[in-house]
Amino acid sequence: MSMSVTAESVRQLRERTGAGMMECKKALVETGGDLDAAAELMRKQGLAKADKKAARIAAEGVIVIERSPDGRAAAMVEINCETDFVAREHDFRNFAADVARLTLAGRLVDLQALLAAELAAGESVDARRRALVAKIGENISVRRCVVLESSGPLGAYAHGTRIGVLLALEGGSPELAHDLAMHVAASNPRYLSVAEVPVAVLAKEREILGEQALKDGKSPEITARMVEGRLRKSLNEISLLGQPFVKNPDQTIEQLLAAAGACVLRFERFEVGAGIEKKREDFVAEVMKQVNGAGGR
Repeated sequence: MSMSVTAESVRQLRERTGAGMMECKKALVETGGDLDAAAELMRKQGLAKADKKAARIAAEGVIVIERSPDGRAAAMVEINCETDFVAREHDFRNFAADVARLTLAGRLVDLQALLAAELAAGESVDARRRALVAKIGENISVRRCVVLESSGPLGAYAHGTRIGVLLALEGGSPELAHDLAMHVAASNPRYLSVAEVPVAVLAKEREILGEQALKDGKSPEITARMVEGRLRKSLNEISLLGQPFVKNPDQTIEQLLAAAGACVLRFERFEVGAGIEKKREDFVAEVMKQVNGAGGR
C-alpha cells in the first residue's frame, strides 16, 4: 500500500462503510488517504449504505443521570477515563455520581462553571478530578453536562452506564416520556424533526443521493423524483418524529405523539465516548518496544 493508505486506514474505512477491502483501498487511494472523503465517495458510488463512524468510538467512562425528587428536573453528565477497568472503579463511580448531583443542584449547564463549582468546602470539581487522577493513575475528564426542566412529563432513561437520555414532553404521560426516552436511546435520532436538519446537512445528503441516482441511468425528471423520495426517507431516519416507534414499528413517533396529544419539547442523548477517537494500542508491539529498550541499556 502507498504511504497515505495504510492497513489501519483500510480497516477503519471498512468499519465505517461495511464495504470490502479492495473497494476501501481504492477509495482511499483516490482521496489521498482521507477517511472522511473516502467514506463520502463510497456513499456516492453506492458502495456504502451509511457512514458508520460511531462504530469507531472506543473512549471509556460513564453516563450518570440525577433526577429531582419532584421529577420536574434532571441532570446528565459524562465522565471519561482511559480504560473500562477504571470506569468500574468505586472511587471513579462515586466521583461521577457526586458531579451529577452537583450539576442538578446548581442547574449547571456550562462545563467551566461545573469544573469550578465546589463539591465540598474548598474543593472544586476540578480539584477532586485532579486528586483522582493522581490516585488512580489515569487521565479523567468531565466531558459534558446538561440539565432539563419541564412542567410536563420528563423522561429519563439510562441504558447501563454507557447511554443516557433526557426527554421533556408537553402533554402526554410519564409512561410516554419514559418510552420515548428509551426509543431515543435505541434509535439515536440526530434531530427532533426534519425542519431542524441544518441546510448544509440537507445539501450534502441531496448531493450524495444525486450521485447514487445518476448510476441508475434514468431521465433527469425521474432522477430528481428519486432523489427527493430517498431524501425524505433518509431525513426521517435521522429525525425523531419521522422514526418508527421501537415498540410499534407500524407507527411513527409523530403519529404516537398526535394520538397522545403530546409534543416533544427537547431531548438530549449522551453516549460514552461519542465523537472521541481513542488511540488503538498494539500490546505486543508495546511489550517488544520495552524489551528492546531494556536490552539496549
